[in-house]
Amino acid sequence: MEDNSPEKNIPTNFIRQIIDEDLASGKFSCIKTRFPPEPNGYLHIGHAKSICLNFGIAADYKGTCNLRFDDTNPSKEDTEYVDSIKEDVKWLGFSWDGDVRYSSDYFDRLYGYAVELINQGLAYVDELSADEIREYRGTLTAPGRNSPYRDRTPEENLRLFEKMRDGGFEEGKACLRAKIDMSSSFICMRDPVIYRVKFQKHHQTGDKWCIYPMYDFTHCISDAIEGITHSICTLEFQDNRRLYDWVLEHISLNSPARPHQYEFSRLNLEYCLTSKRKLKLLVDEGYVDGWDDPRMATISGMRRRGFTPASLREFCRRIGVTKQENVVEMSALENCVRDDLNNTAPRAMAVLHPLRMIIDNYPEDKEEVLRAPNHPLNSQMGERDLPFTREIYIDEADFRETANKQYKRLVLGKNVRLRYGYVVRADSCEKDENGRVTCVHCTYFPETLGADMPDGQKVKGVIHWVSAKHAVKATVNLYECLFNVPNPGAAEDFLSTINRNSLTVIDSAMLESSLKGAKPGVTYQFEREGYFCPDSRHSSEDHPVFNLTVTLRDSFGKAEAGK
Repeated sequence: MEDNSPEKNIPTNFIRQIIDEDLASGKFSCIKTRFPPEPNGYLHIGHAKSICLNFGIAADYKGTCNLRFDDTNPSKEDTEYVDSIKEDVKWLGFSWDGDVRYSSDYFDRLYGYAVELINQGLAYVDELSADEIREYRGTLTAPGRNSPYRDRTPEENLRLFEKMRDGGFEEGKACLRAKIDMSSSFICMRDPVIYRVKFQKHHQTGDKWCIYPMYDFTHCISDAIEGITHSICTLEFQDNRRLYDWVLEHISLNSPARPHQYEFSRLNLEYCLTSKRKLKLLVDEGYVDGWDDPRMATISGMRRRGFTPASLREFCRRIGVTKQENVVEMSALENCVRDDLNNTAPRAMAVLHPLRMIIDNYPEDKEEVLRAPNHPLNSQMGERDLPFTREIYIDEADFRETANKQYKRLVLGKNVRLRYGYVVRADSCEKDENGRVTCVHCTYFPETLGADMPDGQKVKGVIHWVSAKHAVKATVNLYECLFNVPNPGAAEDFLSTINRNSLTVIDSAMLESSLKGAKPGVTYQFEREGYFCPDSRHSSEDHPVFNLTVTLRDSFGKAEAGK
């Protein structure tokens, strides 16, 4: 038998153990999974876990994974969502098997299977209202009651189902229910609705249908039609596995081996929402700048913010796959992003809060080009030019008139090194009418380019800078978490937990000249500041806009705070 097991260095989990057993026993010879999103919103971080799991398993076992849209509710679906989901899957680095599939591809066959159940006396047309169905269903402690329409003959149910299909019932006036057990301890088995009337044009089938199958009826049949071996979903569908199996047991679908459903815990991330309904509300009500707002936990939002596919895949690998519900700390995600960008992000200098510095003993007409590595540990990334002139910008936080010994930046009468450049001494400063420093006058030491002070004096402080003449003026967006509480979804009013300071816009940042024309898709480390990327929506060569991806490590921040 061919060895289909994954490489040993791939972390195992209970699903992979099941797959190993199925392959060893000969139950399956090839693994086939699927990723089945509803096209009713943009994908979020929870979907990234599912994508990495389903596509990753298929790749590791040399199997295949389908991308199938669960498009059974056209009133909430849109081709915009279809396109965005396909883009997200590709961006994460995965490819689906064959063409994109849709549950609507199987509507004719699904209708035929519904007729089968009717003819077996296992489905009936119910004319109770939605509220009445809910009342008749019972509770967790009380059994349900049979609908007065439950004992219709198969012939009558078939005629009424055809009437539903032909538009003879108004929405909410009739539905098709599976005839199972109204006293079941599992509410999902108390005669669940499997078809409902919905006069809505479908983005794939147009006006062909005015009845649409429910998810629990559609999903298991679609899996079986496609030959899915392992149907992997999150724990909220655990009870529904009984309905998944019931449907497949009672239709005449020929399949080499019936698919089986397995459940894992969904991803819950601190300070984030993963409810598409609530995410959509944030978008529709203008609380955020679209589904791809960099503060959103959507894949498109994280892409716009500068997260990398590799960092999200690594995050999903680290958190693992279990049946235990837990909440993952935001720092776990940010550390994965930092770890990846620390190795891959080119370096640059940016002054977010510019303070003018004039080097009085540097000739006014002189201009030279200094050289700096694009990455301090990777010479293959090359070098960049840094124009150096008499007037430069430094950050406001890097100058004080007086300071204690713990402050290692620029102080009047003290020396500091300009990153990749000369040592300078602050001699004086100018202030406005409010006493705010507006300019610092310095002296530079020409012999210190790449060398120590001639007298052997150690200069401990290093600050970043940009040439005033060559600086690129830019807008920089700084982000905090969108919500003030770790679990906003648990709040009675989640909108009340929105962090009103989650976005800070800096309109007058000054960037080094190498960033002129920087394109979205590349994230840079602004030295001593953090990781930033050009905004995919608003950045242009004439007006660069950069988004904060993630700050530098906390240890760096703490060390810097003492300087």
